Amino acid sequence: NGNLQGGSTITQQLIRSSMLTPEQSIIRKIKEIILAYWTEKIYSKQQILEMYFNQIPYGGTAWGANAASYVYFGTDVKNLTLAQSAFLAGITAAPTRYSPYGADPSLWKSRQKEVLQRMVSLGFITQPEARQAETQNLKFQSQEIPIHAPHFVMYVKNLLIQTYGLAMVEHGGLTVRTSLDLPTQNMAEAVVTEEVQKAELLKVGNGAAVVTDPKTGDILAMVGSKSFSDTNGGNVNITTALRQPGSAIKVVTYAAALTNGFTSASILDDSPVTYQTAGSPPYKPVNYNGQFFGRMPLRLALANSLNIPAVKVLNQIGIPTMVKLGIEMGINNWNETKQYGLSITLGGAEVSMLDLTTVYATLANKGTRIDLNPLIKVTDDKEHVLFVKKEPKGEKVLPKGLAFILSHILADNNARTLVFGINSPLVIPNHTVSVKTGTSDNKRDNWTVGYTDNYVVTAWVGNNDNSPMSQELASGITGAAPIWNKIMTQLLEKHHEQPLTPPGDIVVKPCFGKTEYFLKGTEDNAYCSYPPTPTPVDSQSTTQPTPTPAPQQEEKRQNDKRPRPFQF
Repeated sequence: NGNLQGGSTITQQLIRSSMLTPEQSIIRKIKEIILAYWTEKIYSKQQILEMYFNQIPYGGTAWGANAASYVYFGTDVKNLTLAQSAFLAGITAAPTRYSPYGADPSLWKSRQKEVLQRMVSLGFITQPEARQAETQNLKFQSQEIPIHAPHFVMYVKNLLIQTYGLAMVEHGGLTVRTSLDLPTQNMAEAVVTEEVQKAELLKVGNGAAVVTDPKTGDILAMVGSKSFSDTNGGNVNITTALRQPGSAIKVVTYAAALTNGFTSASILDDSPVTYQTAGSPPYKPVNYNGQFFGRMPLRLALANSLNIPAVKVLNQIGIPTMVKLGIEMGINNWNETKQYGLSITLGGAEVSMLDLTTVYATLANKGTRIDLNPLIKVTDDKEHVLFVKKEPKGEKVLPKGLAFILSHILADNNARTLVFGINSPLVIPNHTVSVKTGTSDNKRDNWTVGYTDNYVVTAWVGNNDNSPMSQELASGITGAAPIWNKIMTQLLEKHHEQPLTPPGDIVVKPCFGKTEYFLKGTEDNAYCSYPPTPTPVDSQSTTQPTPTPAPQQEEKRQNDKRPRPFQF
């Protein structure tokens, strides 16, 4: 079948790893078989097994069982407990996958249990001994990695393994050039560490950040946690983990709305509402601060990240419309065949930080999605080029004008003052920057994502165990926002102001006493007289209800007080 690797005995694996190159060829396979034959003639099975365990990789710099014992537990192999020995025996099958310092540390535990149960079935230990070993809390040595950007390095290594295989990556002598910008990486690491420490009183235990170039998909910085060597899951790369994005995902909802007849001047109603679906409890969305602001333009609803208008818009355009566009904009774990609820527009469906960054990079890149790629060039030990990055073409998923409108709303500091005030950390003085915040249920995740033509910066704070942060954490003020602000400010220090320029498919029209932007053909959809003023109203107020949109789910509106005429 063309597979030159094939099955192998322990002896063949010993010969392959100690005496031969990783090259896969018929000649090398013949050599392996012959050498294995003579090895078994000369050495006993016990000696062969001992040699095998003393030279195979156990992950990282650990080669051989005794070296691995010191790397993971800081002691000689003869001092290991049953639980520790079972861990080392299990990790050899896939050192990267089962590493306690890898992206999913729970994998090593399940592998350890497999080894212990196998020992029980073979009669080496009893079931009570296995259970006792399983419950032992293993303390691993702190990994003070003598490398820069360890989360990024491990991320790249995993990508290479997926493409070229573990043997080639660990034994093939690859030379890898990446997109990482070390000064940017060092700066971002310092900011995350400093700001997470400042936020400890808000029950913030961890933070992460990503910096990318939206034009190329280059990852310029990747900070997967506040410290890779932190024993409390510091090695877990939050940038690749699935977390709830909160309101940061609303840009997908409004992008879908703008492609389906809505405009930035469309009047939305921020008033109490209840949705009822057969077989499910009533869904009553509320705003971040528990208030209602009445009727307002879409621009203000998005800029102030109000929940109820976003849910009502999604109910009109349909959940599948949003999901489809989210996938097109870069969310890889969403599935069009899965049933999502209206809460998806408030962050009810998890995404990774890298995918969320790609979504915003699509807006920064004027509607063209360019997938993230940290690799620039890969060569083998003979300097053969295995990969070289070409100029990305990307995929056009949004009209330029639509991306411009969303970017303009997210950069409109006057529009967002209703909730965030005039001098929030979302403002970068002397620079036009589009930015959005997000906070998940019970404040388990807090985000700030912002961009210019040259940079996308995504910042996150939260806790690895998914425990909630303090209720006093204020989205856009504390938490992720200061991290985002400091990183973006330093990135833009040497850049001149780049104002947003309307593309050719935009029509400019006076609206509500201001200049408003419309996609060509939608300018007549807008009602540009003065709507009511957004004014906080508590949930107990009552007055006349407003008209109901064409529903995706049955909608029941509660009455609310009508504010006074709209003013800017």
